[in-house]
Amino acid sequence: MRRLPDFSQPRLVCGLIFIYAFSALPAHCQEPAPSAVKPTQKSAEASEKAPELPAQIELLETRVRFEANGDSRKEIHTRVHINNELGARQFARLAFDYNRSFQQIEFPFVRITHAGGGTVDILPSAISDQPNPAVVNAPAYQDVRVKSIRILGLAPDDVLEYRTVTTNSSPPFAPRFYISHDVARDHLVSEELFEVDLPAASKVAPVTSRIAQTYETKESDEGATPRVLYQWKWSSLTDTPGKESASGLIAAPNPSNLLAQSDIVLTSLEWTDLVRPLKDSLDKLDLTASGIKGEAQTLTSSAGGAETKLKVVYEFVSQKIKTVDLPVGATGFRLRDPADVLSTGYGVPEDKSMLLSALASSVGVEAAPALILSAQSSLLHGVNPSLLTNILNIARFAKGPVWLDPSVEVAPFGMVRPELRVKPALLVSPPNDVQFTERVSTKLPFAATQRVNVDAAITTDGTLSAKVRYSMRGDNELLLRVAFHQSPKEKWKEVAQLLALSDGFRGKITNVTASDPYATKEPFTVEYEITQPKFVDWSKKPVRIPALLPQVALPDPSVRAASAVARSAIDLGTPLDVETDLTLRLPEGTAVRTPTGTSVERDYATFASRYRASSAAVTASRHLNFLLREISADRAADYNAFVRAVQSDEAQEFTLEQAGAEPSKQAASAASNPKKN
Repeated sequence: MRRLPDFSQPRLVCGLIFIYAFSALPAHCQEPAPSAVKPTQKSAEASEKAPELPAQIELLETRVRFEANGDSRKEIHTRVHINNELGARQFARLAFDYNRSFQQIEFPFVRITHAGGGTVDILPSAISDQPNPAVVNAPAYQDVRVKSIRILGLAPDDVLEYRTVTTNSSPPFAPRFYISHDVARDHLVSEELFEVDLPAASKVAPVTSRIAQTYETKESDEGATPRVLYQWKWSSLTDTPGKESASGLIAAPNPSNLLAQSDIVLTSLEWTDLVRPLKDSLDKLDLTASGIKGEAQTLTSSAGGAETKLKVVYEFVSQKIKTVDLPVGATGFRLRDPADVLSTGYGVPEDKSMLLSALASSVGVEAAPALILSAQSSLLHGVNPSLLTNILNIARFAKGPVWLDPSVEVAPFGMVRPELRVKPALLVSPPNDVQFTERVSTKLPFAATQRVNVDAAITTDGTLSAKVRYSMRGDNELLLRVAFHQSPKEKWKEVAQLLALSDGFRGKITNVTASDPYATKEPFTVEYEITQPKFVDWSKKPVRIPALLPQVALPDPSVRAASAVARSAIDLGTPLDVETDLTLRLPEGTAVRTPTGTSVERDYATFASRYRASSAAVTASRHLNFLLREISADRAADYNAFVRAVQSDEAQEFTLEQAGAEPSKQAASAASNPKKN
């Protein structure tokens, strides 16, 4: 059985594979991402090296103007050459996310120039304005919308040209402002221009990656108001930009502490600006008048102790208040009253976090919101809100902080998604005057375990049938809880099929059961039945089959060793105890030669396997237990040897012989004398 990776260093890949299909034109506030389309090859030589790609953005011009009060206007001019039918389908619809509570988006013109001559302007009737699909059933969030244009009549060699104008009036954090921009790479855009015009009094200078460090600065006066314009230009014919790491950012006076994660960032924001909407909302809340306190007291009437009370209100908010799945900041940090969230029974992650904080505060427990950052930014140069990825709550007890993620709906108390662990969090209620951020804890509220039992049989015609049962605590538990919670029961077979395929089981799923995803106090269990005809061809002499157990997918030792040199420690991830066992029944008279078991013991991990055969069945078991989170880099060779021992054991096979064959004495001896490493 495989498992989810930790944030910092993957160890075991999760067994359940999800494939996300995304549109070639994802909705964004102003402009489809340039990476959504790819360029035409300009020469015959290039065409021989690679097939023709769907489309190429020939021109991308972005001009942004900020006013002193924080209002802004962003105009984008795009020209796209359609190379083939796929490109025409990709650009058949342009979609743009926006929030009408402070934004407006218009399309001054949308025009097709046909390859055979003539132009066609797209009519206003082709424009639609609809709520974001995530808020269709959430009336409180109807301002979060998608504006789209249907582009009919596109054909290969046509040119599509359009302009978008987005205005922001009284946007979040005004009068402070920010903008970030990424340069198109891999020749996706033939020519690109990006410029920002802002009041000189803001004294904001760009923070850039290396490929954006060269820009032009122009100063001007509009009456008595001095302004400054920053302008960048790139051409794919002359520039070959490559992705720069965060360490490549250029800024003064201290570039080493910047992780802007964008090629260009201009911001006048401070750390406190990001948490102020949350803090102000909590400060203004009258717990008595809102009815929040009465609800909290009712929920916790039989609970004793602060942590127990917090568990009760957390489970209520997590499971009873439906999560409206919008990114953090999509509502412009226009927060709803927690009492309104309580009465309607739904909320975006920020509003659920605020409701949890309010309910907890009503019973004397602080569980303040904390905004998760994708990277640590510079205190000297302000913060980019695009770094905000999630929102959690943090409560502090004598044994240490407890992090909570109410937006997941089925996360056990004290467990957050692995991709959020270790990341910095911006605290709404910092413990002191100098600590603004804190890294999310890597601890789980329970030991991480995985138990997999396979009860299988092979018939005389070679058909394999098996019943597979999983019982989990930890990262895979959370993944499967979410998968089964979000899937209707009629789709459970599809989820189980993906799980089976990722663990090496082929065949048809015939039955699936799972425990209640909301029952988070107990391990999550999944059981399915699978059948695979012609699994064995008895005409072959002899028949060799693998042990029908999920394999633990360990990282490549060479990669682990290389990373260890750079990191000065080898990250093993969250300690995890995995046990798998198999009972395989065989046709009468089948002889079996079993592989030799393995036993490897280290202070950081142990592995043991056991294989046995009787006259009617084969049994196998493997036990892998990671005990430590990390080991020193100088133990890389030892770790590599451990990984090789595990992988060698997993590669072993059973040998089957039809009636009349006898298990060899050598195999029987090997099974009773496991090897040591």
